[in-house]
Amino acid sequence: MAQDYYSILGVARGAGADELKKAYRKLAMQYHPDRNPNDASAEKKFKEINEAYDILKDEQKRAAYDRYGHEAFQTGGMGNAGGGGGFDFSSNFSDIFDDLFGNFTNRGGGAGAQQRGPSGAARGADLRYNLDVSLDDAFKGKQQTIKVTTSVACESCDGAGAAKGTAPETCPSCAGQGKIRAQQGFFTIERTCHTCQGTGKIIKNPCKACAGTGKTRKERSLSVNIPAGVEEGTRIRLAGEGEAGFRGGPNGDLYIFLSVKPHPLFKREGANIFCRVPLKFTTAALGGTIEVPTIEGGRVKVNIPAGTQAGHQFRLKGKGMSVLRSSARGDMYIEVQVETPVKLNKKQKELLEEFDKGVTRDSSPESEGFFTRVKEFWEDLKE
Repeated sequence: MAQDYYSILGVARGAGADELKKAYRKLAMQYHPDRNPNDASAEKKFKEINEAYDILKDEQKRAAYDRYGHEAFQTGGMGNAGGGGGFDFSSNFSDIFDDLFGNFTNRGGGAGAQQRGPSGAARGADLRYNLDVSLDDAFKGKQQTIKVTTSVACESCDGAGAAKGTAPETCPSCAGQGKIRAQQGFFTIERTCHTCQGTGKIIKNPCKACAGTGKTRKERSLSVNIPAGVEEGTRIRLAGEGEAGFRGGPNGDLYIFLSVKPHPLFKREGANIFCRVPLKFTTAALGGTIEVPTIEGGRVKVNIPAGTQAGHQFRLKGKGMSVLRSSARGDMYIEVQVETPVKLNKKQKELLEEFDKGVTRDSSPESEGFFTRVKEFWEDLKE
């Protein structure tokens, strides 16, 4: 009597698709012939597991099995599944391939995948270049030349790696395919050819200038366009300006990471800039007009109303930083810092003392209010 498919996978009859798949993967990895060489019982168990999963993962086959049992898949039964025990092993291949052989295949596009060009030659490495720019350059934008020492295609052999007068030959190990296939149990595993490193070609007479690699080191001058509005950490990509590929492979890319240097007058926050301006005691008290610098190099007048307090901000709309890839601009904020007079002469001191005698509660409402609250606080502590 054939064993129950649910029992083979170790799941209940009401098990969902995810539970079936999880049970199948676990058992398939446990009893796979490659992990149990020369073990006939393991191979038999592996076939039973695949047969059970092939039936139960298909809704129609599973419904037929639940109603008629194994008879549904015998010759002449309800929906014969074909020869070979009534299951299609190849349909289960993808379910366990990643778990068993994930380290042997490279499907490209993933992190760490080694990209190759049409010829099979490996792509060159990407490079990073750190570039400091001033806040003024970040505002206006700039065309700047940088020097990068990197590998370039060998001029002596034009990047082929072979000495002049010779040419790379077809690799005998992989017949020019760049890959070698090996049979492992039921599977055919594909690996990069180690003889030619995936290029499909071998070099018997390597170029002396580059030792057969097809590339040499050289300092290059590159022009970089820094657009207006760049911020700290902005990344600029120069396609194909990275390391040269191996034996004619495609070049990598150059990534330029920008760092904006501090400015002596302005502080940036996003698209807005802030400028702290010291203000005379008399100007803050009586009011007046001051001139402040702008990021574009000009100046603008700001009216200071009488009684302006320290820390007050004046907003200058549209006088801030450029916005990347936009014609818009942020705002500029002038924050005043009222400066206390120092090194007063005798007359100035006398005038201030006379002024202080005439100060009323209404003249300094904040300080008067604060010390009143302090007095009340101390009185409460005494009770």
